[in-house]
Amino acid sequence: MPLILGRENVLSIYRDAAQRGWVLPAFNAENLTTTEAILAAARELAAARHEPDLPIIVGITRTYDHRSQSAFYTHTRDAQLGLDLFMADLRVLTGPGSPFADLRVMVHLDHIQWRDDLDFLESADLGAFSSIMYDASTLPLDENIARTRAFMKQHGGKLMVEGACDEIGEASEGQPIKLTSPDMADRYARETGVDVIVANLGTEHRAGAADLKYHGDLARDIRARIGPRICLHGTSSVPPGQVRGLFNDGVCKVNIWTALERDSAPALLRDQLQNAARVVGPKRAAAWQAEGLLGPAADVRGGVSLAHYSTTRRQEIIFGEMKRIVTEFLNLWYV
Repeated sequence: MPLILGRENVLSIYRDAAQRGWVLPAFNAENLTTTEAILAAARELAAARHEPDLPIIVGITRTYDHRSQSAFYTHTRDAQLGLDLFMADLRVLTGPGSPFADLRVMVHLDHIQWRDDLDFLESADLGAFSSIMYDASTLPLDENIARTRAFMKQHGGKLMVEGACDEIGEASEGQPIKLTSPDMADRYARETGVDVIVANLGTEHRAGAADLKYHGDLARDIRARIGPRICLHGTSSVPPGQVRGLFNDGVCKVNIWTALERDSAPALLRDQLQNAARVVGPKRAAAWQAEGLLGPAADVRGGVSLAHYSTTRRQEIIFGEMKRIVTEFLNLWYV
């Protein structure tokens, strides 16, 4: 079916998910391989569950300082051109004749910046998106609330809006984590009117599980004040044992990107190392082994092979691993 658009259509999926105890995952993408891996994993699970219209969210960032994913969608590094290509891909992949046409696919525009995206917000057809995260979290709370409330007043009637109560940082920044208090979450939710809030619960973008402590107790305190309206960013850094219970913590949506890239890269590296001669030829492979770059298990005698050095093979390996990762996450929440 076409992309699920329109505020009421999207909120209806969220209500249905809540009744089933599901957390809705938003997997971000910055290339077609990732986009299709997300949809393929959802389609495979949908077939296994005999539920062809399984919901799935595919997201992307535009000018977010930590990672402008739409800029990476094209080698021009033009964020708007990349966003246009991403949207075109999704329209084709959810259109008639596509193997993913039965899925209920929502498109999420993530981390729209209050300052950097002003021109975009004034000119774009925001109705082309299922939901938008309006991010003014770098501002003092009062100004954050005021700007988010104004955005909600202008656009909240036609699409679901996610607001950022607090800034979610990166492990590499080395800054102390400032957690969102229940009082702050309550005030932010009431005064902005957003549908979902992003609270800082100890997670960090681009971090590993060893770098943090997810505060599920704090999430439950916030849920007691505002209901199950929390979106968890930095989900890739939450240990698996805690991820499974997020619905009970008041989390209705999660954002995932880092895990897709971080955990798929080793499979590609392993394949390239094991098939070194087929990728670069035996002479170069043997030279690299002599330099100590390749171990004894690497193939340095095989003949060079188009099937091993092509972009198609590299993308297929990444696609398979990403699909596996998405499936593991879906099985945590779609139970």
